[in-house]
Amino acid sequence: MSNVSVLGAGTWGIALAAALASNGHNVTVWSAIAEEIHLLSGIRSHKNLPGMRIPPQVKFTLDMGTACTGADLLVFAVPSVFVAETAKKAGAYISDGAIIADVAKGLEEGTHMTLTEVIDREVGAGRCRLVALSGPTHAEEVALKLPTTIVAASADEEAAAFVQQVFSNDFIRVYTNDDIKGIELSGALKNIIALAAGISNGLGYGDNAKAAIVTRGIAEITRLGLKMGCKFETFSGLAGIGDLVVTCTSQHSRNNRAGFLIGRGYSAKDAINEVGMVVEGLNALPAAIDLSRSVGVELPICEAVYSVVTGELPVSQALPMLMGRELKHE
Repeated sequence: MSNVSVLGAGTWGIALAAALASNGHNVTVWSAIAEEIHLLSGIRSHKNLPGMRIPPQVKFTLDMGTACTGADLLVFAVPSVFVAETAKKAGAYISDGAIIADVAKGLEEGTHMTLTEVIDREVGAGRCRLVALSGPTHAEEVALKLPTTIVAASADEEAAAFVQQVFSNDFIRVYTNDDIKGIELSGALKNIIALAAGISNGLGYGDNAKAAIVTRGIAEITRLGLKMGCKFETFSGLAGIGDLVVTCTSQHSRNNRAGFLIGRGYSAKDAINEVGMVVEGLNALPAAIDLSRSVGVELPICEAVYSVVTGELPVSQALPMLMGRELKHE
């Protein structure tokens, strides 16, 4: 039994908290939003996780010190844009050598840092043992205890193995991986490709187009990853092609849904409002484009999405632009 604190009370944080409680761990959920904490602790359910009851042993707190002190594992489950702020607050209470697992997916605009790199910077370089937990894992299915596989990635083999042990049960199977950079790049960029898949659906295109977007999308992610020193095998694994497929095809995918609305003519802002939850692909877009340009790696699908979102390209012209690119060998 471990003491685990989940920082963030969104759908993913709550689904993981429930799973951890079912594993027999002592679980505390922190949020900075008082209304959210009072509601969840009172009704013991989440409006976006139908069919799930939050186990009575899951505790809630608004106090960061309470959440961090004595925790064997801290799980960062806040949206990517709040990771730096949350890590800075938590840093004052985190013990040296603490294990942190980040489940958010994204890149920091301006620095191109992955989220575990952001956490490391904010809590103090080298103070904590960092793990990225990523893969094809919709919160809605984990909440219902449907079979799910995920990857715990870290350069620290013991930390990854600890996270593997804490999360594993009869419906969650956890693998370990030492390519944390590749795992995190996959998690950030697959959301952008999912926006493209959704846009394609919104424009009325079919399965052929979606298959092409998924296939060429993983090629883009792999190209960038290899340029950044990541391992090729990472992108053919669960956190690479596995996560990409589920995000591009699932009814639960916020990015797919937002893309569909953009394809129907919604602005990015209006699409986010309609989805009603965080759309991480839109958050990751500026950093991903800036990074790819800075290292000289072509990301045609991501560039097309960026042009549409920023208003540089009418959505109806995105596919013709991609189809009209110079013919080449696959």
